Formats: sequence, C-alpha cells, structure tokens
Amino acid sequence: MVASEHMPDLENPRAHDPVFALHAGGKMEIASRVALNGPEELSLAYTPGVARVCEAIAAEPALADDYTWVSNTVAIVTDGTAVLGLGDIGAKAAMPVMEGKAVLFKQFGGVDAVPICLDTTDVDEIVETVARLAPSFGGVNLEDISAPRCFEIEDRLKQALDIPVFHDDQHGTAVVVLAALENALRLTDRLMETTRVVVSGAGAAGVAVSRILLAAGITDVSVIDRAGVLASSRGPLNDSKKALAEVTADLTGRTGTLADVMAGADVFIGVSGGTVPEEIVATMASDAIVFGLANPHPEVHPDVAHRHARIVATGRSDFPNQINNVLAFPGIFRGTFDARATAITEGMKLAAADALASIVADVATEELIIPSPFDPRVGPMVAEAVAAAARRDGVARR
Repeated sequence: MVASEHMPDLENPRAHDPVFALHAGGKMEIASRVALNGPEELSLAYTPGVARVCEAIAAEPALADDYTWVSNTVAIVTDGTAVLGLGDIGAKAAMPVMEGKAVLFKQFGGVDAVPICLDTTDVDEIVETVARLAPSFGGVNLEDISAPRCFEIEDRLKQALDIPVFHDDQHGTAVVVLAALENALRLTDRLMETTRVVVSGAGAAGVAVSRILLAAGITDVSVIDRAGVLASSRGPLNDSKKALAEVTADLTGRTGTLADVMAGADVFIGVSGGTVPEEIVATMASDAIVFGLANPHPEVHPDVAHRHARIVATGRSDFPNQINNVLAFPGIFRGTFDARATAITEGMKLAAADALASIVADVATEELIIPSPFDPRVGPMVAEAVAAAARRDGVARR
C-alpha cells in the first residue's frame, strides 16, 4: 500500500526528515575542472596527451604538485572509533561525518578532500594503509580515531611521510581554544604566565589543548582524568599521560581531585564529558573563564557557568562563543598547501590561533571572544598566518 499525502510513510519514517533529505545520495561529488566537448579536448585530458605529463612526473616527481590535484587535496582518514559524541560506531557509519568534513574543507578553505573510512582499528594496518595511499594526496587529516591510538598513528605517519599529517580532534580543537582564551584573558586582564588552568580530559583533545597552552606561555596547567590530576606520583600512566604529567603537575606540585585544583583556578576547559558540580565551579577565582566543550551536554551548562564565571564558551552553536574546529582546519590546510609545507609545526598552530583571535580582538566582548565560521576573514587570515609561519619554521617549499 502506498502512503497518501495525508498519511505518514510508515515504511520509510525518514522520508520527511530534513536531515536525511539533505544527506540523500551523500553530500559531495567529483566535478571536472576541464571541458570535454570533443576529440581534441579528450586527447589533451586523456590519451595520448596525458602520457606526456606522466613521463614528466616520472622524471621529476615534484611536478605532481603542479600538474595533478595532489597539492590541493587532503585525505580525511578515520577508523570510526571516536566519532563525534557517538563513540566507536565503525567505519561505514562514520562516512556522513567524513563527507561533512570534506564539504567544510572546500567551503571554508577551497581545499579538496576525500573521505577514507578504514575497516580496521589495528595501528600497524592503519599506518601502512595511509602510507600506501599518500602519493595521491598533499596532506592527511586524521579524524575521530580514539586515544591513545591516535597519538601513535599520528607520530608514525609524521615520521613516515613527507606531507603534512594533522589530527584535527587534537590540534584543531587546541588552536580554537587558544584563540578564544587569548581574547578571554584580555577581557579579564590576565596574563598567560600567571593564569591557572584546569583541563578536564586527557584524551586527544585534552592532551593537545594542554600542550598548546604550555607553548603559548601558560605555566600552571592541571590536567584531570577519571582518576584525578595527572602526576607521575599517582602511579602507572600511558605514554601520552606520563609525558604530559612531567610538564604539568610534576612542575607545579598540584595533585588530587578536580575539586582540589578548581579552587582558585582562573580557567576551566572541559573536553571530557561528564558534569562538574556547581559547588565546585563556585570555588573558582573571580572573573573566571569556563569553556565546557562536550557536546551536546557541556561539562558545565552555560546557565550554571554564568552564575560563577565572567566568560563562558561551549561547543554548541545555540550559545555564544562556540569553539568550532571549522574555524581552524580549512585555513590551516589552505596555508599549508599555499606554502607547499612538508609538515604542520607548532609555530604554524600558534600562528593560526593568533590570527583567529585577532579577527575579533578589537571588538571582543564576553559573548564574542571568537569569530563566526561564516566571517569571510577567517579562512584567508588563518591561511596567510600559517603560510608565513611555515616559511619561518623552514618547512615551506615555496
């Protein structure tokens, strides 16, 4: 029986859902950049003309950057183990997110991107597969790979490849957090070197956020996982947590629970999920800064945070000050490709954060510490800053 226009389609409950309607057939396609209107154009785009380009690249491999799409194309690689807030949903179910990422790359950075969802969670297999695919791309964006495996995968690919490798869940998040924090500190008359920060979460985002804050000049960072403050004295830690403990709690001497380090803290950055009780938030310093970035449920709900903090940010689009990775990764790769950089350095990430912060620095308010992704200045300014930093850091090839 066929449903009438007055009856719901019980056999296809998604038929009238606008989300599924937008995703029908996928969100992207391949489009040709050249005309093929006759034999002459066909002979240039394909055989016999294409053979001349192939021979030139075989003799001089660097020409692939000029005569193929490689220099403007990134592989978005996932194994589907840490997708959004959904967790380990597998490679096939991760594809809608990877397609979305590709669309954002193109829209906000003019970068072509190809989603690659790998049906394996084995570190060796992922590294080997990506390394074999690398000649087809100018860069690799790792996405939604669970910690701590993501750290080893990124490190090994960086060592194996001569193209940029960037784990957005780590470094994209870190760049946007630092940009927002720079403006929040200005508004509250704080200095990096005297600001106390608590980071809740020691996964991919927590580790990267903590490290970029240290690189930017903050010296007092306490990182919390489920067992409390990361400290070497606490007991066995995995490699990433141990290395982070050595440059945070081991230097400051701070240990204990979340409640212990939140008392008097200037800044809270949540990248872990869970909930921070209001009575703990209330112990923070005056004019506190609270970034509750878990989605869809922030660690501290904005309504609660505003009762005790001067500046509040979330990962959600329905509150001011959304910490959104789309502010970072398109411009970072655009600048990386413009400079033909062989890597994405710490200096390039810091430059991206500074550029983002500068866009709204002169007009910043408690509800505007980071620009909108739709601000047309974002992509170009981040790209320009990243390319300049690549040249300063000696990784640019032009």
